[in-house]
Amino acid sequence: MEARVSSGVLTKIQSPFLSPLHASKLQSSRNMSILPNTIHTHQFSNASLYLRSTFSSRTHGFKQAIKDDSREFELSTLTALSPLDGRYWGKVKDLAPYMSEYGLIYFRVLVEIKWLLMLSQIPEVIEVPSFSAEAQSYLLGLIDGFSMDDALEVKKIERVTNHDVKAVEYFLKQKCQSQPEIAKVLEFFHFACTSEDINNLAHALMLKEAMTKVMFPTMDKLVEAICKLAKANASVSMLSRTHGQPASPTTLGKEMAIFSVRLSRERQEISQVEMMGKFAGAVGNYNAHIVAYPTVNWPQIAEQFVTSLGLKFNPYVTQIETHDYMAKLYYAIIRFNNILIDFDRDIWGYISLGYFKQITKAGEIGSSTMPHKVNPIDFENSEGNLGKANEDLTYLSMKLPISRWQRDLTDSTVLRNMGGGLGHSLLAYKSALQGIGKLQVNEARLSEDLNQAWEVLAEPIQTVMRRYGVPEPYEKLKELTRGRAVTKESIREFIEGLELPEEAKTHLLKLTPHSYVGAAVELAKTVDSAVNVINGSEVLETCR
Repeated sequence: MEARVSSGVLTKIQSPFLSPLHASKLQSSRNMSILPNTIHTHQFSNASLYLRSTFSSRTHGFKQAIKDDSREFELSTLTALSPLDGRYWGKVKDLAPYMSEYGLIYFRVLVEIKWLLMLSQIPEVIEVPSFSAEAQSYLLGLIDGFSMDDALEVKKIERVTNHDVKAVEYFLKQKCQSQPEIAKVLEFFHFACTSEDINNLAHALMLKEAMTKVMFPTMDKLVEAICKLAKANASVSMLSRTHGQPASPTTLGKEMAIFSVRLSRERQEISQVEMMGKFAGAVGNYNAHIVAYPTVNWPQIAEQFVTSLGLKFNPYVTQIETHDYMAKLYYAIIRFNNILIDFDRDIWGYISLGYFKQITKAGEIGSSTMPHKVNPIDFENSEGNLGKANEDLTYLSMKLPISRWQRDLTDSTVLRNMGGGLGHSLLAYKSALQGIGKLQVNEARLSEDLNQAWEVLAEPIQTVMRRYGVPEPYEKLKELTRGRAVTKESIREFIEGLELPEEAKTHLLKLTPHSYVGAAVELAKTVDSAVNVINGSEVLETCR
């Protein structure tokens, strides 16, 4: 099952500035020489009039070209209004089978067929007897064999009905007319259902499949890539910066480990959100169901049906499922995204400091005017798309749980935008992964900064002084280091002048900015264990 945007591109429409009507004027303008130091005022005026007139005529030509070749503006990667469906299509198309219009229609078909099969299993509904294996196979085949042509047929029917869910019902009736058993019960397609009974389950299944098949695997790759970065650089010492100023050293690996654990924790939170569904009719009370078949326990049947689809049943609803689980899901994704923004910005900063080099690719250009530049574009692209994703997801989270009385239609159009937030998130994850793959640690640059920051040893020295009762340790180190250049020699001289046990003094004299990293190395080396404990599974086997 694959959804595709048309691969057609604009090939016939000519540039408005090169249309035959204006070619001679354009050539004339190219031959004009306008020199700022010699041009007269009237020439400015004439030039302005010329530019306005030629721009107007060329714009008219462009509009005429669009009118003449409007057929070329059908959906393609060049004409798509969203960059997700255009420029970035190749990176996000894995979501299309689930989050597109095609995906919505497919899951509506699935729900309608599964409901008919459920009705055939209810003894009291004698009008829909149990289907033979052949009839069941036929119905399931409509799901398994659902194609793009089928979806287009549904859309064709919708042009007549002006109702998307009813179009699915009519489509299935058409498909099943040739099957004798099913043909007898065609009116039990969509039995006792409101459109939202079908839609809410379809939306939940769209999200579930998209998260399981696309989003989670990419999130896991991201966590794994950062985990590998952490372990590979567990012992690479790095100067910390708090408030942008030199602080106690750490290791590059340990700082990466923090992000892999944070992202893993949020990924786990996202996976714990249960996709919910309702199937209780027009206002959530099974009104029509009970009138038609008073002896059937419809709430129990509805729960069985919803859970059979792998969803959590919501018994207390209006016409719509309340969408609270969606808000919870989207807010959880936003938290994951915010952590990744933090990562993107940190890596951006480390590249700026020279701690990372970026592996270049033949033919790539960093700047249109500065040939030397290798910009951190992958992390910038990731950050930008995460911001756009969070904006979309925030609106969905805030709007969807709100619906007037027993239902208004505002959620319907909003739900059609679920793919945007996930799409921009997916694009961001892949951009970050691409950027991580280009990183090359510059240990010489890291070492250089550490060698210039002997003042960071003020912390361990004053801490040891406290242990052994040396008076005013903080104040003495403050006087030595604050606002002054501190060197290896000045630190050694200070330590040697302290009244400390020889063992303690020797230990302090051995300290360097490179070695003063505490437990950072071990924290980085064991990060995969921490991540797996959070997730309760061996998701990082290749990181070992």
